[in-house]
Amino acid sequence: QVRLVESGGGLVQAGGSLRVSCAISGGTFEAYVMAWFRQAPGKERELVAALNWRGGLTRYADSVKGRFAISRGDAENTLLMSSLKPSDTAVYYCAVDIRPLYLVDDIQEDANEYDYWGQGTQVTVSS
Repeated sequence: QVRLVESGGGLVQAGGSLRVSCAISGGTFEAYVMAWFRQAPGKERELVAALNWRGGLTRYADSVKGRFAISRGDAENTLLMSSLKPSDTAVYYCAVDIRPLYLVDDIQEDANEYDYWGQGTQVTVSS
């Protein structure tokens, strides 16, 4: 059974940095996309950053470009968040979208396309 476990997050002042990581276990896939979504109270879940399994293609929300960086290691991915703003406050979720190899560069923004999810980790940015 595929399992995603997030770690990191917490409370930070505006302008600070945080790192969240996602460990993936229990599955072997031909190709996939790893992503981070976030959901603030009263708002829809939105894609923050994603990269394909090769790590060669990334996508970022406009609101985090230049501030967030997603990277991957063996069976995990990390989201480094810098210059944090109060508007970044949300629960951050790790997700995996299993893709056919010929579609692995077609990164989806719709959360409904993702197959596996972590439990979420809270990120709070104080002003």
